[in-house]
Amino acid sequence: MTLQPEIMQSVEQLGYRVTVGDVAAKSGLNINLAQQGLLALASDVSGHLQVAESGDIIYLFPENFRTILRNKYWKLQFKETWEKIWKVLFYIIRISFGIILIASIILMLVAITVIVIGLNSSREGDNSSGSRSRSYRGGGFFFFPNFNNLFWIFYPDYGYRRHGYNSSRRSNNRNSNEMNFLEAIFSFLFGDGDPNYNLEERRWKAIGTVIKNNKGSIIAEQVAPYLDNIDRYNQENEDYILPVLTRFNGSPEVSPNGELIYYFPELQVTVQESTQKSISSYLRERLYKFSEAASSQIMLAIGLGAFNFILALVLGSFLKDPAIVAQFGGFIAFVNSIYWLLLGYAIAFLGIPAIRYFVVQARNSKIEERNAKRQERTKLLQNKDQTIQHKLEYASQFATQAILQQSDIAYTTEKDILEQEIEQADKIDQEWKKRLDASDD
Repeated sequence: MTLQPEIMQSVEQLGYRVTVGDVAAKSGLNINLAQQGLLALASDVSGHLQVAESGDIIYLFPENFRTILRNKYWKLQFKETWEKIWKVLFYIIRISFGIILIASIILMLVAITVIVIGLNSSREGDNSSGSRSRSYRGGGFFFFPNFNNLFWIFYPDYGYRRHGYNSSRRSNNRNSNEMNFLEAIFSFLFGDGDPNYNLEERRWKAIGTVIKNNKGSIIAEQVAPYLDNIDRYNQENEDYILPVLTRFNGSPEVSPNGELIYYFPELQVTVQESTQKSISSYLRERLYKFSEAASSQIMLAIGLGAFNFILALVLGSFLKDPAIVAQFGGFIAFVNSIYWLLLGYAIAFLGIPAIRYFVVQARNSKIEERNAKRQERTKLLQNKDQTIQHKLEYASQFATQAILQQSDIAYTTEKDILEQEIEQADKIDQEWKKRLDASDD
């Protein structure tokens, strides 16, 4: 069985001694998956099982279980190595778009400069044949901006250098995680990924926390703000809570008034006393941002993109004349051969973000609509009408927390069976002696 990363993280966060309920609530995984995952992990890392007198099972893991797994599985080693390699490759991919933009600008600037200088030289060298000179009479009036500082954009703090910030101010105001300009180009073009990539994980963690906070007994309205499968057809009969019951192995209970509450026996068993954990009142999806880049970086990207597009149009006006390409040959012929790539990149550089802007707006409007619906469901709990109050009171009757202490352990795989039987017998003898002493008194 493939080991679940969520289970390993939960085991570490819970102190390497856990129950199935602890892990299911912490990770948000299905109860059965959590149990199977704990068994698989215990088997792979030589973990131990402790059985309480109540029959509940505690899983005990060595603190270096990740090291044990890495040494045992070459696939994990390969995965970790590949993740490191991919970080480097993905960084190269991200900055490549900015490098291509800069290379495109420089290439077209050089090509246009060569053509203009060549045409002016040709006009001055041959005064008798003025036809070509007159055709490109305006060529000598081209103005090219000064790009002496162009390569500053390779530096991560370019946005601050160009505004004249001193080093002390930069150190106080600049976020250490701010992307450099080449990364900002990628962010401007393609954004920064789905902000809700872990929405399901957040959803089930939140629901598990709600159940734990209420000691394993809840009403449907308490988890409704974290679910999306609610409509006008299933809201009244509470069918929407079925996925929660399936994942955490919950059971419904009917109150004398015919109202439903739900309790989760496995989540009521723990090895440490649970405290109330703060949690958002509803599952809030994060809105898409057009770009995580600084506004100055975005404006610079737009400016360079527009300038790149203008250069492409100017260069195209020169290359339309086959005589110019034939006259200069060499470098200009090469530029002519890739001109449509240069023009295509210039158009895409401005077109992709423009299209993506409207896509982001459409996605965010849907996200806000879903958030509003979830937030609306919290009002049922906040208002606490008579029906809700009755259900909460009945649910509290099933709320409990069974904390398994070391003294409750009847059997563990850490020790030999015979040794444990002797210890158990001694324990029973001590209990009988205490009872006899108490009766004599």
